[in-house]
Amino acid sequence: MSDSRTSTAAAAAADDTGQLLVRPARSDDLAAIERLASSATPRLTNLPLHRDRLEERIARSTHSLAHNVDFPGDETYTFVLEDRGELVGTASIRAQAGAQDVYYTYRQETLIHASQQLDLRHEVQTLSLSHEMSEVSLLCALSLDARYRGTSAASLLRRARLMFIAQYPERFADVLGVAFPGYLDDDGASPFWNSVGRHFFQQDYHEINHLAGVRSKSFIAEVMPQFPLYLPLLTPQARAAIGREHAVHESALTEMLAEGFVRSRHVDIFDAGPVLRGERARLRTLTGCGWHPVRIRPAASLPDGEPAMVANQQLADFRCTVARYALTPTGQLLLSEAQAELLGVEEGRAVLAAPLPLPDVEDALDEGEF
Repeated sequence: MSDSRTSTAAAAAADDTGQLLVRPARSDDLAAIERLASSATPRLTNLPLHRDRLEERIARSTHSLAHNVDFPGDETYTFVLEDRGELVGTASIRAQAGAQDVYYTYRQETLIHASQQLDLRHEVQTLSLSHEMSEVSLLCALSLDARYRGTSAASLLRRARLMFIAQYPERFADVLGVAFPGYLDDDGASPFWNSVGRHFFQQDYHEINHLAGVRSKSFIAEVMPQFPLYLPLLTPQARAAIGREHAVHESALTEMLAEGFVRSRHVDIFDAGPVLRGERARLRTLTGCGWHPVRIRPAASLPDGEPAMVANQQLADFRCTVARYALTPTGQLLLSEAQAELLGVEEGRAVLAAPLPLPDVEDALDEGEF
């Protein structure tokens, strides 16, 4: 791709004129989603480079959107991000992480070993196989074209899912989870997997990661030890990787912490990547969004304002874009004709809006543990 095309894409990603659009995936998006799966860094277990599995995911999303749901179950909702018609990102929500297969993680624990006779007391850090996170709704399978990383497009793709959850709370759990890819060394290897999983499987990290995506992670419990893993027995490199995210995902993790998620005691069973946890009632997008009737005006006459996510009220045709948060004195949200058309709304119809930038949050809001 030429430098001019790259700079154009980056400018478009930062633009607030409503050219960016998040919508549900369709069957004709398969090839583009497959391309995004192949370019994910690192490759994602929950976005496998496997055409049949990706096709099944799109079909399940379409089915989930077409049916009434009173409580979360095995529904999956897959979305894509468009820029002027080009598909440049995808992300999903699993309504219940363990609805189909138990969602296994390692939970960080502390065991106390003490002897009164020897006057000894030691606290030992351990990892215990857990399915405690199976009940949460999981934000997952996000892959974004590299040209758009670090732009408002990345934030829109990550957080438009929260705009969808805000409108259809009955479809999701009260607690949301986000699992981030774990640390890999300069050779692309996982120190944690090499210290733990490699003793029980012949495959390396990338092979087992692909296998888990094509099948499921539930097979891990059939082979991995059921007893706690004592961290002092792991290599120093493996211990240092526990709860550490992949370098490419550092800014995404920071944004989700600012959103209101907190670091949990859970980590991924393959690479020990961090698993965040967030109560819906405490997440900034869900608490800060509001409904506004639309007022359409020429683009040139729209006043300035902070960028915001704006979503329509459709389920199967959900749409979310970026627009200026400009309100009339009576609380109407001003949109251009192009923005209203992109959202599929007419003047007078209500849209859901939430500020796109998050406030600066000190100390990364990582004080919580669950």
